[in-house]
Amino acid sequence: MVTDVVADALTRIRNACMVKHPTVSIPASKLKVELIKLLKEEGYVEDFEVVKNGVKSDINVTLKYVDGVSVITSLKRVSSPGLRTYSKSKNLPKVLDGLGIAVVSTSKGLMTDRRARQENLGGEILCYIH
Repeated sequence: MVTDVVADALTRIRNACMVKHPTVSIPASKLKVELIKLLKEEGYVEDFEVVKNGVKSDINVTLKYVDGVSVITSLKRVSSPGLRTYSKSKNLPKVLDGLGIAVVSTSKGLMTDRRARQENLGGEILCYIH
């Protein structure tokens, strides 16, 4: 039983990137689908699809590489079930001075730190990606 599903998804992606797998399969949930959708919009993954396997669903993520090097260089979980990390919109962190993204869970769903600042929304900082 996995207690931190976001950390599990990030670890699966990180491990697949390290060994240069073209795709990775992640057990599906609404939160993970939204997270992968955000990664696709920001250009960190090539594509994804949700596949039903009877009762359970999986997300098949196609990873993005440029000249054999993964676009994702680092995935870091910030907030965890044991220690939640929240931030107001004014105090949201800039990852690598804006070159990376911080994924923020707001009252209007998951969004990047840039978009949360534009909409003046704070929330739980899930992870840093660059």
